[in-house]
Amino acid sequence: MRSRTAEWFECRIRYEKTMDDGLQKKVTETYTVDALSFTEAEQRIMEEMSNYISGEFEVADIKKAAYKEIFFSDDEMADRWYKTKLQFITIDEKTEKEKRSNVNYLVQAGTLNSAVKNIDEVMGGTMIDYVIASVAETTLMDVFEYHKKEQNDKPEFEG
Repeated sequence: MRSRTAEWFECRIRYEKTMDDGLQKKVTETYTVDALSFTEAEQRIMEEMSNYISGEFEVADIKKAAYKEIFFSDDEMADRWYKTKLQFITIDEKTEKEKRSNVNYLVQAGTLNSAVKNIDEVMGGTMIDYVIASVAETTLMDVFEYHKKEQNDKPEFEG
């Protein structure tokens, strides 16, 4: 079994979108995918977007996202993504001084209050002392998590 230690990549997609009034407008939207490399991120976002965009589109930019982890929500009202900075609090054993280390997370929620609630639910299950340093809504349209493609149920070898 192969372990997969992917990173998150932010991909900006540019295309002509049909607006509510029927007019075409050039738009740029940002999505996040997990991938092992820039090449795989580009291939994955092209594959994902071809399911949603009927015409031509281009990948305008790909960069590594600074998220340690992404917290997904099952709530159907959770249609926004919030960048959240947590500060983990530890005590240096030698100096006995408090040390804070910053970690960024991406949180799916419907409102800012829901995002904070989701963070507290996830982090409440840990033994880590933390404070929420900031929560800000992003312009991300969606996040595409890697899912291993299902293989047919044939045995690997026949005896």
